[in-house]
Parts: sequence; C-alpha cells; structure tokens
Amino acid sequence: MDSGKIVVVDDEKIVTSAFKTLFMVEGFDNAAFFNNPKEALEYIKDNAPDLIISDFLMPEMNGLEFLTEANKLYPEVSKILLTGYADKENAIKAINEVGLYRYIEKPWDNDDLIINIKNGIERSYLLSQLRQKIAELEVAHKELENYSHNLEEIVKERTADLVESNAKLSGIITNCADGIFVIDNKGKIEQANQACETLSGLSEENLKKLNIQKFICSEKFDIVDKINESDDNEFYIRDCSILNLLSNVSIPIDISLAKTSDTHYVGVIHNISEQKESDKLRDDFIATLTHDLRTPLLAAIQTLKFFIDGSLGEISDKQRVLLSTMQKSNEDLLGLVNALLEVYRFDAQKLVLCRTNFSFNSLVTQVYNELSPLAEKKNISFKLEIPDENVTINADGGEIRRVVCNLCGNAINYTNNDGEVIVSFKIEDKDLIFSVQDNGNGIPKEDIPNLFQRFSQGTSQKRSTGTGLGLYLSRQIIEAHNGKIWLESKLNKGSEFSFLLTDVVTQKNNKKLVEKI
Repeated sequence: MDSGKIVVVDDEKIVTSAFKTLFMVEGFDNAAFFNNPKEALEYIKDNAPDLIISDFLMPEMNGLEFLTEANKLYPEVSKILLTGYADKENAIKAINEVGLYRYIEKPWDNDDLIINIKNGIERSYLLSQLRQKIAELEVAHKELENYSHNLEEIVKERTADLVESNAKLSGIITNCADGIFVIDNKGKIEQANQACETLSGLSEENLKKLNIQKFICSEKFDIVDKINESDDNEFYIRDCSILNLLSNVSIPIDISLAKTSDTHYVGVIHNISEQKESDKLRDDFIATLTHDLRTPLLAAIQTLKFFIDGSLGEISDKQRVLLSTMQKSNEDLLGLVNALLEVYRFDAQKLVLCRTNFSFNSLVTQVYNELSPLAEKKNISFKLEIPDENVTINADGGEIRRVVCNLCGNAINYTNNDGEVIVSFKIEDKDLIFSVQDNGNGIPKEDIPNLFQRFSQGTSQKRSTGTGLGLYLSRQIIEAHNGKIWLESKLNKGSEFSFLLTDVVTQKNNKKLVEKI
C-alpha cells in the first residue's frame, strides 16, 4: 500500500503550509491542500481521497458541514477534525454524524498526528477492501441463489426426462425382436425380455432359475468360461444355438455381450435362422452358377484348342488368329468366373487356409520362370533378387503363389516396353517381406487408398484392363495369413508392391538354390 491520497482543508494558510512542510519531511507526496471547504468539496468529487483532514471553524462552511457532505461521497474514508480549542461537544457530534475517525486539538503533536494519519489511511484501505468483499459476497450469494433455483429446475427436468427415457427403454427392450438378458459372471440369469422367453420356451420367472449354459449351447466353448476368460468389455459369441425347452428345437444364434460391471453382463441374442437359410440358398446358387458357367467355357476352350492345333483339320492363318482371339476371350471369362468365386469364398469366410512348409525361393523362382516370356515379349528387364539361402515358410502355398503371380504379372503388364521389373524378398527374424518394383508410370496418389478394393483399377488408362479383383484377392489372402500388403508409388517413377507375412519362416539353410540375376 502507498502513502495514500490526503486532502487537507483549513482556512488559515499558515496551517496548510505547516502540513505541506510536515508531509514533505514524512514522505507524503500525494496530498492536496485547500483554504476553502467548497473548493475542496468540488475537488474530491472527481478525486477520491484516502484521508480527509479538516479544520472545524471556517467561513462559509464549518468543518462539520464539510465532513457531512464528504461523508455522503465517501463513507468509508477516514476523517480527522482539527479543533482550535477543546470543543468536545462538536467533536462528539462529528463522531456521531459523520463517523469521525479522530479529532485533534490545535496545536498538535507532530508524531501523534503522523501516527493518526497513517492509521487513518490504512483504515480507509481496509474498509474499502471490506466493502468490496461484501459486494462480491452479495453478488456470489445472489448467483448461488439463482444457481440453486436453476439446479432445482434442472433436476426436475432431468428426472422427468429420465423417467420418460426409462419408460421408452423398457418398452424397446420388452418389444425388441432380439433376446436381451442380464447375467452374472457365473452365468445366472437375472433379467430377460419377451424375446428370450419366446426363444427358450420359458417364462422370465423360470429363466431366472436357470444358468445361461442350460439353454445356450456351443460345441467350441463353455459360455461361462468364455465370459470369465475374456479381457474385453465387449465381445461376440458365434456358432452357437439356443435350445427351446418347450419344443426341444435348437435355434442357431449369435450373441453380443457387454460388461456392465465387474460381475454382470448384458447380452443380445440374435436369431440367425433366416440368415442360415439365406446362406444355404446363396451357396447353392453360387455352386450351380459356377458349374453352369465353367462347364461350357472349359468345353469351348478345349474345342478351340483342337481347331488351333489342327486336330480337327487344317485351318488358315487368318482362322487361327480369329480362333486364338476367341480362346483368349473365353480364358479371360473363365478367369473372371474363378475370381468371382474366390471373392465369394473370402466374403463368406469359407476359405480354409491349407498351411504347409514349402520353399519360398522355389515358389518365387517358378513364378519368375513362367512370367519371363511375357517380360521378354515387351523387352522388359525382368530381375530376380532373392537370398542365396533356402527359406522355408509355413503358409498356404497355393494362395501365396496366387498373390506373387498377381503382383509380378501386374508389374509386367503395366510397365512400358524396355522398362524394368525387380522381384525380391528378404527375411527379418521370422518375418518375410516380398516386393515387386517397376519403373512404370506410377499410380496417382488419389487412387492408392482404393486400389485394393473390389473392381478398383484406378483412373489411369494403363489400368483399364483386367477384372479389378486381383489386388482385392491378394489383400484378402495376405490378411487371412495375418499379414499386410501395401503400395508405394510415384508418378513417372514407378511403383513397388509389397507384402509382409509375420512369424512364418520355419527354416533357413545355406544351400544355394538359384543364381542372383
């Protein structure tokens, strides 16, 4: 706190001069001096003081009248009254009427005066702070009252909303087509909706007497063990059924479970009988369609071969070109049918990987030798860069070969004449990383994210042929092996397709199978 602003009023100039000298000595450098109380009153209207010192006997307006007016403006400011004689009656009147802090008789003791001035300034400061705090408390109290009122209204609204929501939720659960139940970690049923009653053939009251294991069956696992062994808060149980104890009929179902507490789970039972029937109809349709399409195509391809190789008589060169074109079209169509069948197998999760141990060096070399004539036809530098040691991996050799063929064939097809294609792989611990790199036109950045989707070929004209299924199937095969496949490409510089198979390397030996090219 600084020295404070002091206003001194006395009609005698000798007195105000004495105050000026005293304040200079004591370091009070923020003071205003007046010989006319009316002038002083006008001054403090625009300049709030911390202490007012006033003489009592003054012309036009005495000290009591002046301090009364000043008190109206600044009630918390300390006020000191100077008296020329011991007029205690006026001093007492001033104390009562204007809240006088002190009265000092003339002549005064300087030390006593300075102490009273300092204490008066501090008093004014403390009273001002107190008044401010009181005002803040009043505002806070008002806000608290408003908040309390609003909180009551909010609680009422939320309570009403909660009651309404609970009613809606109860109605949804009751009328839901899927079975909804609550069980503890021992499998005891604590709640069940109408759909559960229908599926099980039992009332909710009777269901509560049973363990979930009594009417939900699975050949692969125990439901209760599955619940207690899982660390997930949400998980699915498939390939199970619910036994209708009333009709003794087994109904195929899927179950979704979510942990609601450390000891309880909420489950949803979905009847998949219609889905199973639909899947069977789809499988029958695909099998019939595949047979009806493949059989005539194979017959046509074989017949055309007889014509082309002259087994059915001599043909002209023009006829041979035409028949070869027809044969290629039929083979492409057969390839599309086979690709669509593979897509279906993956989408329906009917592909079963046949994992065996085989030489990856031999597989890559075989593919390289098969595709080399295609590369030579386009005068492409087709290079094989693989490790000297024989690498044995555990995977589905047929499916992995399909991926290698697809990536290498695409690189050759989409690389310009006189270009370069490099096939390589490396081993990192037990992981296999395979790559095919070309110096073709590259693939636009916007096409890369969708390139491994079904029927996606990108926007480049160079990628206008084919089914658009090769890369999709490659991704499906690699992901079925718990691996990943990716592409890095730059326009006008080329592309590099790679895949990673994790923890598949079973053996490495130093036997040199092929020469590096």
